[in-house]
Amino acid sequence: MPKSRAGANAASSKPRRAAAAARKKHPTPALTVSGSFPIIAIGASAGGLEALQTFLKHVPEQSGLAFVVVQHLSPSHKGFLVELLQRSTPMPVLQVSDGMPVRPDHVFLIPPNKDMTIADGVLHLQPQTSVSGLRLPIDFFFRSLAADQQERCVGVLLSGMGSDGTLGMAAIKEKLGATFVQSPAKFDGMPRSAVDAGVADVAAPADELPDKIIAYIRHTPPNRGEEPAIEETAERALEKIYVLLRNQTGSDFSSYKKNTIYRRIERRMGLHQITSISNYVSYLRENPRETDLLLKELLIGVTTFFRDPAAWQVLANDVLPQLLRERQGALRAWVPGCSTGEEAYSLAIVFKEAAEQLSPPRNVRLQIFATDLDKDAIEKARLGLYPPNIAVDVSPERLARFFHKTDYGFRIGKEIREMVMFAPQNLVMDPPFTKLDLLTCRNLLIYLSAEVQKRLMPLFHYSLNPDGILFLGSAET
Repeated sequence: MPKSRAGANAASSKPRRAAAAARKKHPTPALTVSGSFPIIAIGASAGGLEALQTFLKHVPEQSGLAFVVVQHLSPSHKGFLVELLQRSTPMPVLQVSDGMPVRPDHVFLIPPNKDMTIADGVLHLQPQTSVSGLRLPIDFFFRSLAADQQERCVGVLLSGMGSDGTLGMAAIKEKLGATFVQSPAKFDGMPRSAVDAGVADVAAPADELPDKIIAYIRHTPPNRGEEPAIEETAERALEKIYVLLRNQTGSDFSSYKKNTIYRRIERRMGLHQITSISNYVSYLRENPRETDLLLKELLIGVTTFFRDPAAWQVLANDVLPQLLRERQGALRAWVPGCSTGEEAYSLAIVFKEAAEQLSPPRNVRLQIFATDLDKDAIEKARLGLYPPNIAVDVSPERLARFFHKTDYGFRIGKEIREMVMFAPQNLVMDPPFTKLDLLTCRNLLIYLSAEVQKRLMPLFHYSLNPDGILFLGSAET
């Protein structure tokens, strides 16, 4: 992209000087690391203009950060938002054009009537689509950003109604990014949805969010690859954290990959501006609430309906019809690490569809046992209540048939709920389910140590009937 500040020329120099005066007198040192830089994605809707202006007024000059704004805009919007935001910041404010690369110390604004993705740091536009009448441009971009930028991204939700952005925030957290929401907000629907879903790391007023984001980035190590070395002192501190977690929560994480645990602990340290893991151990001892939050962090309860759709197609078209033809009476399935239930309910729906397509029809039932270490997640799974934006992953036909619309969003129908039995379970320590026709374990084994993986595979083999099916995720295979 040319080095021109074309987007900045829309505003006069007076508003720029006023915006600059509202900042700290000393610019923040750039946070760019080794040619990369953090990308801050900001979602906003109703009441969002005022919140965006306040946010940008408090971003220091030359921070080294890039800001991408996804605002709910009317299709008839004429682009005046660029000029309005330019009055709040000396950074160039640009309306995105297709193929525009992201640069630090710039603000990029989604055009009206468009969805946006990012790949290799380049923004791409496409015609906006609606899912079951919902337009979800924030979720759409946040999920793309998480996949592209991994831990180098930050998600921010400002004022807005509805739940757009919640699924995207979950994806950012899964990839070790950080999530911030405005609180209080003029319209608190979007921020509150993220908080209620447990995917918001920090809630603060709009004028405080920039400093909190910068403090987090400064105290979080840059991407060091998949397997950074853990020093001996950190190893000892990690053992102490295992003990604290075990004593306070009853959960033992010593079987998880140390690298995975350590990186998530680093993320928590960054949120609290703690530079030493030894100091973080002390912080845990003094703050039991942080132990609970760390537990949630390590359980990595991020899932969606029909995750990896191609794999579900194979299950629906090949695996389940074969099982249905070969079996009589009832089939048994087990979903360990089920989190909040999306995977188990997806299996029940696909089974129901496959059974109805058999000719001649067969009277075969499916009993699904779904387990997880997180008792709170199990309770949510039993309720079967999900926000409206699951429409991104569930087709309109399935929503109409297998879900009931509620004031909150969608609830799984009784027919599907009765196929699934949820229970808390420690996969490593508790007895397994047996005599299974299908065992689906996806996006779980990758977090466990190689030694535990080797112990679990024979256990899975023992749990399955002869010719039973083991359904793994792409990362595990």
